[in-house]
Amino acid sequence: MPALTGCLVHKHTVLKTHAPEAVFSATLEELLDATNSRYGDLNSMLLPVQISTMTGGATQGVVKESISFKGYIIISKPEMIRVILQVPLLNSRALEMVSNGTSFKMLIPPQHCAIVGSDVSQPSQKGLYSLRPAVILDSILIKARGTDQVVSMTQDSRVVANPKKRKDYIQEPDYDIEFLSQPEGPVARTLRVLHISRVNLLPYRQDIYNAEGKVATQAVYSNYQKFGGIDFPTKIVIQRPLDELGLTIVVDRAPTFNQKLEPDSFQLTIPSGTATQNMDDPLSAKSNPCVSHVPPPQH
Repeated sequence: MPALTGCLVHKHTVLKTHAPEAVFSATLEELLDATNSRYGDLNSMLLPVQISTMTGGATQGVVKESISFKGYIIISKPEMIRVILQVPLLNSRALEMVSNGTSFKMLIPPQHCAIVGSDVSQPSQKGLYSLRPAVILDSILIKARGTDQVVSMTQDSRVVANPKKRKDYIQEPDYDIEFLSQPEGPVARTLRVLHISRVNLLPYRQDIYNAEGKVATQAVYSNYQKFGGIDFPTKIVIQRPLDELGLTIVVDRAPTFNQKLEPDSFQLTIPSGTATQNMDDPLSAKSNPCVSHVPPPQH
């Protein structure tokens, strides 16, 4: 026994943390009501943004990051989205994407090519080949609980750097809400997990799972600001680990919420003579890889 408390004990340093100044508590019902309310308060939005992409990973041994493109994201619930990116300095269109929740179109004017297909990417499609507007929509709009979904809540914590003090780290507690499918016998499938900070009771991460139980999309939310009474994250980082794709979205000006949108807001016409690649057709996807040119400038 003396040996266990004496010189045979080895010490090593660990990251020193402390609790936040204030922590809020809420029940699962209160958190669900707040999530449902935030989703219900937003019928449409126009976001002035800067977007950069990151492709590649361990399987390729290299990661490519694009420069930041200015543009707009337009959303109308439940499933309509349009993304417009502009060529730096020239302000001409670099890329446009639209989706109605079932199919999508992507037009790349500088390359005179377009991409069409369903909103579900194929396992063989990696990087920008796998990009679908629905991924951006599902990350920006944190959906309310579905009427057929089962929920459970656990508690955990994360370590975050103190933005006001250098080399200061906070052990921040959180609530984790798991949304599950209706059980089939004794088995229920995890659909997504919403992580909510107990410092402000706002979501800081959402993990969306595929049918195999793998994380298909992870969205991280930060830099919340209040616009017209609505708390909204001005930085959203989207990771698609299975597709080796990442997006960083920064809202750089005040967004517009719940504005009436014109019917043609989500119409995208592909000009005649444009090389069109059908991502649902293996032959087309293989023979016309124009998606490799998105976005054109990289460093």
